[in-house]
Formats: sequence, C-alpha cells, structure tokens
Amino acid sequence: MFDIFLERLHQGYRTLDYPNKLPPMSPRFRGLPVLADVDCGDCRLCTENCPSGAVCRNGRGIQLDMGKCLFCGACAHICPKKAVTFTTEHRLAVYRREDLILVSGQERKIHDSVRDLRFFRRSLKLREVSAGGCNACEADTNVLGTLSYDLGHFGIDFVASPRHADGLVVTGPVTENMRLALIDTWAAVPEPKVVIAVGACAISGGLFADGGDGCLGVGAHIPVDVFVPGCPPNPWTILDGLLCAGRKKPFGFDPARK
Repeated sequence: MFDIFLERLHQGYRTLDYPNKLPPMSPRFRGLPVLADVDCGDCRLCTENCPSGAVCRNGRGIQLDMGKCLFCGACAHICPKKAVTFTTEHRLAVYRREDLILVSGQERKIHDSVRDLRFFRRSLKLREVSAGGCNACEADTNVLGTLSYDLGHFGIDFVASPRHADGLVVTGPVTENMRLALIDTWAAVPEPKVVIAVGACAISGGLFADGGDGCLGVGAHIPVDVFVPGCPPNPWTILDGLLCAGRKKPFGFDPARK
C-alpha cells in the first residue's frame, strides 16, 4: 500500500486544467482550416480530390464545409497556391450548422471556452447514441472518462437511460435501421434537452451521405444544438463541444421554469 502512495506522488497531477489551460496539440494534428484569400483561377484540384465534397468554388476562391470535411488534408496537400492550411486549433464546435462553412479570406472567430456554464451549470447528463457509426467517434467520446480529460470533474457524465439524461450525444450518419431508435431515444429525454452531433457523419452523413440508406446526419431527424466537426474529432474537440452544450439554452427551454 505504501508503494502505491509513493507511485501516486511520483506520477503527480495528470488532469489538465482545461479550459483555463489549453492542451498542447501534436503538430501532426489537423484542426481548424484556414482559407487564404487567393485567386484560384480555373484550378479545380482541391474540389476534384476532396473525398466528401467538402470543398467547392466560391467566386475567385473556395469554401470549405467543416461539417463534411474528413480533415484528411488532401486539399492542402494538392493545392499549388496553398489556399488551404490546417492549424492545430482544436476548438471547432459551433451552435449553427452554417457556421461550419468557411470562405476564402474570411477569418473565423474562435469562441471563448472559459465562460461559465449557463443552464446546466452544475450537472449535464448525456445519453450517447451510436447511429450507425464506425466506432471512431465512439472511441474518442469513451476516452473522455480517462485521467487526462476527467469528464466528471466538469459535472458531465454519460448515463445508461435517456430518461435520466439532459440530452443526447449522437455519432454516426443515422442509418435507416437507427432512425426510429434515435427519434424514440430523443423523445424519451425530458425537456429541456440538448443534442450534440459529433463527427462529420452525424453532422452531414459524411462519406455515407450519398449511400442511399438515408444517412443524412442527425439534423434531418431531430433538432441539433451543438455541432462538433471532425472524422473523428479529437477528444479535446469533443470536450469543448460538450462544454458548449452546457452553455447553450437547450431545446424546450422555458425561462419561467428556470
């Protein structure tokens, strides 16, 4: 027992003081894309090589939809004018679907992660629904319970029943086999409630959007409050999105009942 205490002292404090201290991201991590204000002329290399159709022309430049983007880096690698670069910024979550669309020459403001939780100030219980996902996003939501991220110390926990939850975390493109299950689960969550779409599949259907099995993402079936892009999103990106969910006035919010 004494050896265990010594080892614990030797390891020190491993949980990062997030969001007061931002995590050191690997230089290999592809985070927030930045679109330079360049004239692309007749070049279509990025649009032709994007596997999910996230990049398209916009006037003399381009626009990139992070809701479809796989963050594979193909556009940045192939572009001769370096119109697209990927930073290591992990804070990607937004409240509106249209805010995921980036346009050449327009700077995207990074939201402030240090603000206090608004509605779910002390507790946010979430039920996760894997709606046909490949298990990549699911793995990264699962890792949030480990020592480094320590999701519980934010007052956020995953629960087994939607009737005990304040909202849903949905991953996957929502296949036809999961469509009714998702809708029934959402209906079982008491109001007020929030819905967080995690990953490109959940936001837009991702690579499966044209697969012929529905697969249009969560927003085609239930209202979404927070969008967390990525394929899969980094755990820090997901944690940032969950904190955003705590700050948002949820679906069905009635000020009179606050």
